[in-house]
Amino acid sequence: MVPNSLTVSAPPHPRAGPSSSWALASGAVPAPSLTLITGAAGTIGGVLRAGLARPLRLTDAREPADLRADEAFVAADLADRAAIDRAVAGVDAVVHLGAIATEAAFDDLAGPNLHGAFNVFDACRRHGVRRVVFASSNHATGMYPAGAPLDETVAPRPDTLYGVTKAYGEALGRLYADKFGLEVVCLRIGTFAPRPPDRRALSTWLSHGDGVRLVEAALSAADVGGFAIVYGVSANARSWWPRSDAARRIGYEPRDDAEAFAAELADAGERYERQGGEMTARDYGGWTRA
Repeated sequence: MVPNSLTVSAPPHPRAGPSSSWALASGAVPAPSLTLITGAAGTIGGVLRAGLARPLRLTDAREPADLRADEAFVAADLADRAAIDRAVAGVDAVVHLGAIATEAAFDDLAGPNLHGAFNVFDACRRHGVRRVVFASSNHATGMYPAGAPLDETVAPRPDTLYGVTKAYGEALGRLYADKFGLEVVCLRIGTFAPRPPDRRALSTWLSHGDGVRLVEAALSAADVGGFAIVYGVSANARSWWPRSDAARRIGYEPRDDAEAFAAELADAGERYERQGGEMTARDYGGWTRA
């Protein structure tokens, strides 16, 4: 549902910092005055709300069930350009998580993932936002062979319409960086979970702690080179995505390794030929023959 108006709940005092285990290494630039998180009611949004050491404004189509008194919330549908414009006004950085986060029909994806991404980037342009951290996905390159080492230089090979929308968001970010000088960091997020759920995740896992470190690095880096793509993955021994120049440039230093769970996952899940796993199957997502 698209809300008719914005509901704003302002925090009475600054947020407390994160636990020390998730803190960023020294040398980062000072935290921006205010950071907007779209899709704040989702799984990643909830983890970032708990872990980021900076004042936050939250937005989503629905209010998070666990909204705290020190959190500012703005109700806004991603497809509502005017609502997104008002949510972005006055912030210094945006973490754009909001989207349908799996395969769906094109008409369902178009509003939040295509129109929504445009609305966020264009609002940032018009309001002079310094930096956008865009939640892309490993499914933007999911059709590459399993085991092939990938970095920010590879061309998109999406495995789904969802992956296509993430490749679109990356291209949109590149446009706004090159044409308008917006600083953009695209994060090709892997399997975000408290622990790796299956055998594939031994290569693709992004722990909650490393997820916070990744986003904090993307927000705090003194120089991202205008535009960067970084794979969102922990320090997994079997990772398909080695720590790249872009990851080093933003100062992302993952600490967790899925190998600690390898013994219990030896027979968990299928072996896939392509990196996107089950989402690479021809019939995944309801595709049918005419």
